[in-house]
Amino acid sequence: MRKLKNEELPRLDVDGFKNAKKTPIIVVLDNIRSLNNIGSVFRTADAFLIEKIYLCGITATPPHKDIRKTALGATESVTWEHRRSTLEVIKEYNSKGYETIAIEQAERATMLNELKVDTAKKYVLVFGNEVKGVDQAVVDICAKVVEIPQFGTKHSLNISVSAGVLIWDFWQKLNA
Repeated sequence: MRKLKNEELPRLDVDGFKNAKKTPIIVVLDNIRSLNNIGSVFRTADAFLIEKIYLCGITATPPHKDIRKTALGATESVTWEHRRSTLEVIKEYNSKGYETIAIEQAERATMLNELKVDTAKKYVLVFGNEVKGVDQAVVDICAKVVEIPQFGTKHSLNISVSAGVLIWDFWQKLNA
């Protein structure tokens, strides 16, 4: 097998991305500290044609060299917006009929491998702070909480890894 060069890969340009049909997912980053994590989530959002990213609270915004380092240009393709309050974003999307989902470890959480995704719905996925997770007030108003099953000694995955796992899982279930 021969590795492909970037120019051999069938990828959209920024205009093509902006005009492409999007995956019905909004990503919300709730007080993310690491600029590298933010950039990585942008890159994943680009890979799976995500509608929009909300950068909430202390979450940094482009342009920033540390976001750019991991986003590799995805801040130009993916639509994003900064909001002070994650809670207000979730209230807004609840009123629009989106299914809002906190990615968190909580009582009665649905394990990702058991989650059924409805192709007729639109989704908001909320990812929380690297230490404190998704704010409890946000968890309280989300329609669901989804947890990624883990079997080792660590209590959680890195937020950018969690976003990659969730977005891929939703994308493949929506496109099955």
